[in-house]
Amino acid sequence: MLSGDDAANLIEPLIAGMVEDPPWSTFILRLRRRVGADYASLTFRPLRDGAPHNRVVHLASGRQSPPIIAQLYRDSLYKSDPLPYHDMADGRVYALAELLREGDPRHDAYRAQLLSPSGMNVLRIMRVVEASGVGAWLTLSRRKREFAPEDDALMAALAPYLRAALASYVALERERMTASVANEAVRRMNFGWLTLDAEGRILDVDAHGQALLADGTVLTRGRGDKLAARDAAVGRDIAAALKALGADRQSRPRAIVLSREPWLDMLLVKAAKVAAGATRPAPTLVAYVHSDQWSSADRCEQLGQLFDLTPRQAGLALALSRGMSIAEAAAELGLSVESARTYSKRIYAKTGARGQADLVRFVHRSVLAIA
Repeated sequence: MLSGDDAANLIEPLIAGMVEDPPWSTFILRLRRRVGADYASLTFRPLRDGAPHNRVVHLASGRQSPPIIAQLYRDSLYKSDPLPYHDMADGRVYALAELLREGDPRHDAYRAQLLSPSGMNVLRIMRVVEASGVGAWLTLSRRKREFAPEDDALMAALAPYLRAALASYVALERERMTASVANEAVRRMNFGWLTLDAEGRILDVDAHGQALLADGTVLTRGRGDKLAARDAAVGRDIAAALKALGADRQSRPRAIVLSREPWLDMLLVKAAKVAAGATRPAPTLVAYVHSDQWSSADRCEQLGQLFDLTPRQAGLALALSRGMSIAEAAAELGLSVESARTYSKRIYAKTGARGQADLVRFVHRSVLAIA
């Protein structure tokens, strides 16, 4: 059992340490000072199959190994490390004498080459394993003077708390990794989002959406923190969409073109699947915003390269892929409606599209989406 002082000084930083940078630095420092260790460390792999640079997390406080010894370990000595890390019982505190056998050449060499030069002559190590199988090793060491039985008891008493904190950290890391992959895909497609209440007030916003608001040339924060637009006609479209979505629970998502050059559009949808957070109310609507970092001229050139279209055909294909009708696209490009229809037939033949809906899918599912 932890005493009141130990619980106050060590459990809180174990819980808060998950979001520290580096994690658990306060906990490791306090534990080292509490037992009078020269060195304390926590080592673990947060995700078994994570990226190579994330596979081992080593957090430490106190007297480190001399740089030349640390480099020797990283270069070669780790290969002959005889400590049975994965055979240690979960939650048990081990002394060095239980882990290294005197007279064993391999064990003696490890002690002489790493532990003694690093001041780790007296050592305690404990392994904890959380439910998904991720293990962590808590190590305390001194140059001299044996640890007291109460120091061992303190380490053992920390095991369930450390195991719970590790489980939370592993779950958080998995969510972070998933979110990072999803966010990168969204970022490459130039999507952002804003959450709104029933009156159109902005509740939350991601980085891309915040950049659009900060720029202020298309979308702005209006009176009462409501979503607004610089262009009056676009503002009316947004207000009408908000009203329609608020009045009808079954209302379908509303798409709005915010700007044609550079291209910027928005999809307003009901936020039925977005739950309330611990600190924020649940939104009523989500506004997904999409911008194109390329100019229309660039996009026409890319479409020409991708589908072997002439400049005129590429211009029409881009307009149609952005939801314009043949008549609207013809007016935009200075073509007659008949010429636009002729061009569209050639576009469909070259792209393999069976109509405008197919063309939209082909363009927006092509590599141009992440160009």
